[in-house]
Amino acid sequence: MGKKRREAENEQEVMNGGVVDGEKKKKRKEKKCEKPTVSIAVAGSIIDNAQSYELATRLAGQIARAATIFRIDEVVVFDSQGSSSENSSVTKAEDIDGNGSGATFLVRILKYLETPQYLRRSLFPKHNDLRFVGLLPPLDAPHHLRKHEWAPYREGITLNERPSNSTGTVVDVGLSKNVAVEPVMESGVRVTVAMGTERHLESDPVLKVVSSVEPKEKGLYWGYKVRYAPNISSVFKECPYEGGYDHSFGTSEHGIIIDSSELMMPTFRHLLIAFGGLAGLEENFEEDSNFKGKDVRDVFSSYMNTCPHQGSRTIRTEEAIFISLQYFQGPIKRALQ
Repeated sequence: MGKKRREAENEQEVMNGGVVDGEKKKKRKEKKCEKPTVSIAVAGSIIDNAQSYELATRLAGQIARAATIFRIDEVVVFDSQGSSSENSSVTKAEDIDGNGSGATFLVRILKYLETPQYLRRSLFPKHNDLRFVGLLPPLDAPHHLRKHEWAPYREGITLNERPSNSTGTVVDVGLSKNVAVEPVMESGVRVTVAMGTERHLESDPVLKVVSSVEPKEKGLYWGYKVRYAPNISSVFKECPYEGGYDHSFGTSEHGIIIDSSELMMPTFRHLLIAFGGLAGLEENFEEDSNFKGKDVRDVFSSYMNTCPHQGSRTIRTEEAIFISLQYFQGPIKRALQ
């Protein structure tokens, strides 16, 4: 029983980004970010249609690439459960051996790919879902820095040791030498470290841990967050941003058709763009008892067809994400001017 319990704890750690902090189990709203955010919601059921683990991994990699290329701040993977859950922990949807839904698989791959390469071994124990990740192209996001590169910020992981010449914590930030930071922290925590403008590790400076939002406030794209939702209603209900998403788009071949150059998007703080599963968002709404009696068009601010006059009878979700995010680039830019 002890081994199974530990394996279950490892599952929880991975799906929460590698760390379980008992004092942070209660859900907290993220601090308001000065920069507007763009989130996408994706049906995890698209993974269930993949014919092999390798193809499922490649599909997840395409979504991660799209999110990074288009500077997405949050990726929400929603499941197809019909009722809401008090706790939307991914481990509720999978057993200890990791045999879970497509949504849990997609969450794990997205989190893994977003994590800088030098942190992955520490934050992600070996898992069956990760067997083919080595085949995927890297995201090469700005926070995926090489050992020789210097930047104002670096992602790191706290180690179980203390600096020799100061109080604080030792952090591995992927350089040839570990750094010391304030304050004292437990080990195994992923942190964002302000490195300063010049390389000065020879003098053993004590650096500062900052919010992961700070690089974005300085204009840097610093990766996406991944959130699991047990159903599509939880995408909205469990939004981490204060005040929720103030504008949302649903995408469907049944949506309205407007040329991207003519779409007038209102100014927003937190924008959501949603993509359905194999049968579209309409089916996802029908499966969710929380939306019983509601029309999908009444839930979203706008319900759009971003690829009219398609030549194929079907557009795969991973294709729709690339098409739609490109479609929204102009309207988003105009809305934020």
